[in-house]
Amino acid sequence: MKKKYNLFKNASYALQGILTLLKERAFQLELLFVIPLLALLFFLDLSAIQKSIMAASLIFILITEALNTAVEYTVDLVTDEWHEFAKRAKDTASAAVFFSLVQAAVIWGINLFLS
Repeated sequence: MKKKYNLFKNASYALQGILTLLKERAFQLELLFVIPLLALLFFLDLSAIQKSIMAASLIFILITEALNTAVEYTVDLVTDEWHEFAKRAKDTASAAVFFSLVQAAVIWGINLFLS
């Protein structure tokens, strides 16, 4: 039988996930860039839509890093031995983070230098 949805319990799971991410070096480094850039948006003379898209591009980096970390933990749980498929799974998740970084750079570049 399926358990009832509990908002507070599920929120605590999300908080535990955030605390886990805060211990990850890659996430920490990304926060070092994301937080100041989000703050910078308040001072830029751009439209609300431009600022929203730029902010979303930064948050997307954190989302992809969270999913990458989840993939890495899952692969490490399944096997502690080297396997080609495990490597591919981790590399592919890492590529998603890379693409999110490129996407954010393009969005910021277009909005800062072409507007």
